[in-house]
Amino acid sequence: MSKVYFSTWNGELINNIGKPEEEWEESAYNLPAQYDDHRDSKAFIGWDGVALFDENVDVIRLAMEYAAQYQEYSEACGRCAPGRWGGRILYDQLDKIARGEGALADLDHLKEIGKSMQVTSKCEIGKTVPTPIIDLMIHFEDTFVDCITNQKKSKHYDDKIGYIAKITAPCTDACPAEVDIPGYIEGVRDLRFDDSLEATRQTMPLAHTCGRVCPHPCEDACRRTNLDEPISIMALKRLGADWETDHGYDFFHPMEKAPSTGKKVAVVGAGPAGLTTAYYLAADGVEVDVYEELPVLGGEVTVGVPEYRMPWDKYLQDIECVRDMGVNFIMNHRVSVDDMRRFEKDYDATMIASGTRISKKVYCNNERPEITGYWGAIDFLDRVNLNVKFGITLTEPQKKEYAIDADFVDLTGKTVACVGGGFTSMDVVRCSIRAGAKRVVMIYRRDEKTIIRNTTYEEYHEAVEEGVEFMFHSAVAEMKDENNILKSLVIDKFELVPAKDGGRPELVKIEGASEEIEFDYLIPAVSQAADLKFLPPEWELDMTSWSTIKTNGKDYMTSRKGVFASGDCEYGPMTIVNAVGQAKRGASVMSRYLQSGEITLSDEEIMSDHLRKLKVYDKKEKVKGWLPGLAREHSSVLDIAYRRTNNAEVNLGFTQEEAMSEADRCMRCYYIAMVQA
Repeated sequence: MSKVYFSTWNGELINNIGKPEEEWEESAYNLPAQYDDHRDSKAFIGWDGVALFDENVDVIRLAMEYAAQYQEYSEACGRCAPGRWGGRILYDQLDKIARGEGALADLDHLKEIGKSMQVTSKCEIGKTVPTPIIDLMIHFEDTFVDCITNQKKSKHYDDKIGYIAKITAPCTDACPAEVDIPGYIEGVRDLRFDDSLEATRQTMPLAHTCGRVCPHPCEDACRRTNLDEPISIMALKRLGADWETDHGYDFFHPMEKAPSTGKKVAVVGAGPAGLTTAYYLAADGVEVDVYEELPVLGGEVTVGVPEYRMPWDKYLQDIECVRDMGVNFIMNHRVSVDDMRRFEKDYDATMIASGTRISKKVYCNNERPEITGYWGAIDFLDRVNLNVKFGITLTEPQKKEYAIDADFVDLTGKTVACVGGGFTSMDVVRCSIRAGAKRVVMIYRRDEKTIIRNTTYEEYHEAVEEGVEFMFHSAVAEMKDENNILKSLVIDKFELVPAKDGGRPELVKIEGASEEIEFDYLIPAVSQAADLKFLPPEWELDMTSWSTIKTNGKDYMTSRKGVFASGDCEYGPMTIVNAVGQAKRGASVMSRYLQSGEITLSDEEIMSDHLRKLKVYDKKEKVKGWLPGLAREHSSVLDIAYRRTNNAEVNLGFTQEEAMSEADRCMRCYYIAMVQA
């Protein structure tokens, strides 16, 4: 709800002109009436209408400045005359009126051009820019006519006014890293893979990685879904990175590294959040040292994500791209309390990006870590991937602990139960198949639909194809052992019972339906916790109820000045793209903090927060001007029988022809939003 003077947003006409402010009707939408903690908004204008919060707004100049943004961002592709020339005409005519040189015929001309752009422009930015401008001309016609008739400037034409604009798209808005998705798709379509990679790395340094293991929330917000099927956005992202790697080119950085600022930052952890922080700070001229506990870089993506999903040679390219920016890595260094105290003296700021590497318990009866066959998901995946990717074998004590005779994780003839319903549990069960297990079962309290939502459709169905069994509406009630060796699990069954108040259905145990099943291994993958023993106790950092480091979720500074946190250790287990998105903003805030000592958000970041509240994607929108029925391309995958026996990459990606065909389905849904503050 927003209190407005006037609004046409999303077809909602609110006209409080002439009414006292205390009687103003409120908008049903989260319009940015307050820009930030220090400034109120006077007006908001965008793809779906206009909202005025102050009756003193110069509506003519507002329309003119919005038309100017269309030219400034130059996102009109030039492929159609309405987009190429229409926007220029809108600006020229509005400027002419605003400076007191307009004619009454200009109004009709503006409306005609605007309506032509709405109908005939190929891209959404060309279709939507005229919408709020026409609204203003219709509802404030007297203001326009007065300016023209009296040949006078609009009331604030010569005044210095703050207009803050942002270009977005439904897919970009849904991406936690705010990648310019239409931009990199257009690069693929035009076979300009350098342009595609540039669009990605502006906000996402891990192009190989997020082109392979991203849950692609952007596809859920793709406007093409309203027409037929979403674009294969994730699959197209990897094209630019693969082009760079496959051709042996030097790393392409979308920005020139800034001169040294003389500032130094310590980063704890070399996972996605740590790598992202380091990359963008180094680009800003900051000296960055990254401390990593493991003997390899990359964090959980390296030791947790299997080779068949994220090939090490590809991830290594992302890591080396970060190193190429001048980042210094210190490996095999477990950061201690004394280290953190030293960092505060030796560095200008610290980013904690240590992840969550402690597997949480199932919380069943007789759950004891000392039982042979009880194996935490993180440790299990570490052992698998350190061997597959780096040839690191099991030690003799580890062989004994895990009841394995081989130098690697060999589950031949074994039965494995994994409890969970997210990406980590999917990695566990699919790795178990490849390790030779004769039976692999995932036990999950909820249903198939939820597990697909937690992961991806592709991930779930590939697991089913490979032979993973899923026990839905089930939970482990008890572990049974003999002489501390796991023998079986007692599994309870549940049913969904509608809530009496109409809320979320409850899971209710079905009495008498429990069963006991023999298993050799129980691998809990329900969640992970952060190991934060390295934090000095005297710092007394604020913590969340989940025992993660508390920030306000916007600037990622902790309760101690100069100490920041991002990624899993700040929020709890999250997707790679979410960790990258947090770290990118954290690096941006840190860069400004290092120079000014102040914690601030950029206008770009403030606008992003406003647009997320407003909702850029409308799933009820009736998309017009595009032909439905263009089939979505699906990349090839390895044969099921073959991939069960090895760790070769399952998803083979698009051919050039497939990529171009899929990229051509993109409707290029750029929108412009602008605030007068």
